[in-house]
Amino acid sequence: MFLSVVLSGLRRWLCARETARQLNALSDRKLSDIGIARHDIPQVVRQSH
Repeated sequence: MFLSVVLSGLRRWLCARETARQLNALSDRKLSDIGIARHDIPQVVRQSH
C-alpha cells in the first residue's frame, strides 16, 4: 500500500517534469499558438497532473 502510493507520486512527478520540459522546449510562437504564455507553464503543468 505505502509503496504503491510512493510509486504513484513518483510517476506523477516524472510525468509533470517531462511535460514542463517539453513545453519549455517550444518557441514563444508555438506556445502562443496553443494559448500558453511561457510564464504560465508551471501553472499549466500543475493543472494537468
